[in-house]
Amino acid sequence: MADIDIPPHLIELESAAWAEQQAGALTLATADAVQTAYREHAASAKVSRLALEMETKRRVRHVEAPPAG
Repeated sequence: MADIDIPPHLIELESAAWAEQQAGALTLATADAVQTAYREHAASAKVSRLALEMETKRRVRHVEAPPAG
């Protein structure tokens, strides 16, 4: 899945949705905006919407620590 191109605006939308979710304040407007962006980008890039969403969430929610040194 790592070969899926994820535009910065989609990372930003997912990050905002994740922050709201963590705070227990996810709004319908935020959830709808991110899902719309997933659908539109998946259609234009001709990739699976589910694969796009999963990879975006992985990148946002599981940020790897930079190597020590």
